Amino acid sequence: MIIKEIVGYELEKEKSNTSEDFFNRSEVTFVENGEVRTLHVLYLRFFDEFIHEFTPYLQDPVLSQGEIEVMFKDIVALVCLIKNPGLRHRKRLYINTKVEFASYFQDIDYNKLPEILLSAKENGHFELRSPLEYIQKA
Repeated sequence: MIIKEIVGYELEKEKSNTSEDFFNRSEVTFVENGEVRTLHVLYLRFFDEFIHEFTPYLQDPVLSQGEIEVMFKDIVALVCLIKNPGLRHRKRLYINTKVEFASYFQDIDYNKLPEILLSAKENGHFELRSPLEYIQKA
């Protein structure tokens, strides 16, 4: 699987009676078997306040190198895809509980994650041979 792009953003209200401004969307675009796919993860923006509880990150940006800054919302879809490779067959994932959200970040090898993030941002691609390489072994 080739990771092509990781991006996250805050949703904004399109109409006054909607609740988009309570959500973030994180996307990971990848190529598998010659087919380009994107996994869209929608989650409550409120969860960003607790990143220090289930990741080693204390605040945004979670990674900064030269001109490149990676925000927490940028990595959510990538982490979900690493943790559950079966998501590569889905287009969307909606996470509305803190427990479910935190479960995706358990056992991620945060020392190896910058390798993917920087390559995807700098070069526009990263070859993810096995998601298991990015999961910590007990």
